[in-house]
Amino acid sequence: MSNQEHERVYRESNRDDAYRTANKGDVVDESKSLEEKKEQVAVDSWDPTGHVKVPTYFPVEDETGEEKALHHVRDAKEISDVIRQARVDEDGDRKW
Repeated sequence: MSNQEHERVYRESNRDDAYRTANKGDVVDESKSLEEKKEQVAVDSWDPTGHVKVPTYFPVEDETGEEKALHHVRDAKEISDVIRQARVDEDGDRKW
């Protein structure tokens, strides 16, 4: 392949997002509504253990009771904190 052909293929491929550094589902899009974020899927695939479907956003309620969407990559630490809180009973004891 000549350098000119390689350059043409590279430009065309970039237009089609062939060289993205993130999955399309990993891209944070703040312009979407909460309902649109709830529907977005980052991964929908099969692997040796079965069907894997990972939502892009996880809907949670904050301290005020307002629902918000946490991005599975950007907000991973906060998602872990929410899961950890869900495992604690009224007395503050962890439930495993």
